[in-house]
Amino acid sequence: MSLVEVGRFDRNLANIVAGRLESEGIPAVVFDGGTSIADGSYLLIPVRVMVDEDDLAAAKAIVDAA
Repeated sequence: MSLVEVGRFDRNLANIVAGRLESEGIPAVVFDGGTSIADGSYLLIPVRVMVDEDDLAAAKAIVDAA
């Protein structure tokens, strides 16, 4: 199992995307969600949504259709 990036989003949208993928049966992980939260720049740093590389094509299709 190897994780690959589906896309980069703001923190809130990344969690919505991950939830949508999970609802379609694709396990997803949000990386970097807490980056720089202490200094207030977390809104400027994109958050990565990661899936197993075997699920990448299906995940991209779901994200692109939204």
